[in-house]
Amino acid sequence: MPTILGQNQYGKAENRVVKITRDGDTHHIKDLNVSVALSGDMDDVHYSGSNANVLPTDTTKNTVFAFAKEHGIESAEQFGIHLARHFVSSQEPIHRARIRIEEYSWERIATSDGNSRFIGADEVRHSFARKGMETRVSQITYDGDNWEVISGLKDLTVMNSTNSEFWGYVKDKYTTLKEAYDRILATDVSARWRYNWTSDEQRMPNWEKSYEQARKHMLQAFAETYSLSLQQTLYQMGSRIINSRSEIDEIRFSLPNNHHFLVDLEPFGLKNDTADGAVYFAADRPYGLIEATVLRDGVEPKIPVDMTNL
Repeated sequence: MPTILGQNQYGKAENRVVKITRDGDTHHIKDLNVSVALSGDMDDVHYSGSNANVLPTDTTKNTVFAFAKEHGIESAEQFGIHLARHFVSSQEPIHRARIRIEEYSWERIATSDGNSRFIGADEVRHSFARKGMETRVSQITYDGDNWEVISGLKDLTVMNSTNSEFWGYVKDKYTTLKEAYDRILATDVSARWRYNWTSDEQRMPNWEKSYEQARKHMLQAFAETYSLSLQQTLYQMGSRIINSRSEIDEIRFSLPNNHHFLVDLEPFGLKNDTADGAVYFAADRPYGLIEATVLRDGVEPKIPVDMTNL
């Protein structure tokens, strides 16, 4: 049976690049994991093995490191834009570049006092600790004319120890879950939001400020919503971001419901009431998984449904 070649792409995945910027004795860190995927006129390499149109994946790796030095890393998004533009504009067979970036955050270690001396330094301003488990993510796609920038985060663990209920749900003969009027609501947030910046003719967003503000509004909505369901909280988180940030048109969430069950302490003669400060069993699996997209009115969804699980 005859066959034809379908969608294809290639590149170098997971290039770990750490850029140190020195501002006198004060240092700044950008720690990225960059994956490059290129597509275009690549039929011959699949059909005949001809590499005439193939830019080696090793070259894409070298480009990532060279650009970190030549251009610096202002933000994950800006760095990805530099790379995508370079690959599409410099290589005629390449019609589309997709750059995926994970960014790992570091925070400066505070010294015991402002006059600490360490190996001759007046102050220690170059020591850092990895910040939590949250990872910032970004995907930049460019086809020579149009841009698509999708940013977000994953593994951001949040919890409300009250102001959450779950009751009034459908019950059948297999339902054993008891209704809850004061429960823990916890989740590991995975979110992707899409910017409405698509052309070099438009004003480019301030990527760093936009990320910080989107994250802030997301967390504030989580904390301030009296939740009757995780779905309700998800919608409030997305709505808060879109209503507060004009540069973002769409956001998709994947939120596992990290269940916390009250432990039965009656066999030991102990009450375990939430009002008194309860003891819970934190179950890691199975878990409810709540996923949804929140859109600006009139906007068509473009974030892939399964992207938040990447």
